[in-house]
Amino acid sequence: MQIFEAIEVREFPYFLSVEVTEGEIVGDVVNNYNSHKVYLLVDHDTKRIWTYNGPNSSFKLQIYGGILASMLRKQLRLFYRVYSLNTYSKDDSTFQEILKKPLAGGRAKTIDKEDFSSMAADSKVGDIIISNPRFSKALDNINEVSQPEEFIRIFLIVGGILYSEQETTETFFNEEKTKIELLKMGRLNNGFTFFNDRNYSTRLIVKDRSIQGIELYIHNYEKVPSVELKIPLIKEEKISREGNINSLIKAFKIPEKLSDDIIPEGRNLQSDDN
Repeated sequence: MQIFEAIEVREFPYFLSVEVTEGEIVGDVVNNYNSHKVYLLVDHDTKRIWTYNGPNSSFKLQIYGGILASMLRKQLRLFYRVYSLNTYSKDDSTFQEILKKPLAGGRAKTIDKEDFSSMAADSKVGDIIISNPRFSKALDNINEVSQPEEFIRIFLIVGGILYSEQETTETFFNEEKTKIELLKMGRLNNGFTFFNDRNYSTRLIVKDRSIQGIELYIHNYEKVPSVELKIPLIKEEKISREGNINSLIKAFKIPEKLSDDIIPEGRNLQSDDN
């Protein structure tokens, strides 16, 4: 197994990869001490490139890691496939199996500045499709990714619609159970959206080069009061409902005889109740 770290640099191309040679097994590198880093794990036995985003890694570095993974796959002549190790929880057997794999050399090479000269000519490298996915399918893809430990999801954005989680109580005879359901908040307005009421951690879910959704997390030790939105939302209320057609016709019908009541001077034609 070869391991490469995605790093940020000040000059073009602003991010590169360096090979990690210290350690005997993957677990010596992928651990809590390096939770702020992003790694690419090349498994030559299974022809897989695993991306791993540490729980405290920056959103920008995670994007860089995804692009570097695509470039690394191209370097290996596309015989390898890219997978996300973050899809699995740390207790999952697949995750634990990878942590135990020994580090060794291989034919994968670091991505440096010279590799970006050909990147511009290939527009398919790193492309991400931004579209409105079908909610049910996108939600299935999002739920396939394990929830990060020690974090609580506060908001979920799918196709420009903002959702929050609410806990509902279910009673089965004498046993009380709760379940988490998504609560639709409304559609985000165009322009900037500021979630500045807390220190949010953002996670982008991508599958088949298409954005499925964006999640906003906070640490589980933070106190979570009732949701108070400080961003503009467009409520998608019903503007039509089933009614009686006779009532509609009656509303447009001109009465045969107008009222003979004299309206006092200065009084509005509308009723006092209105």
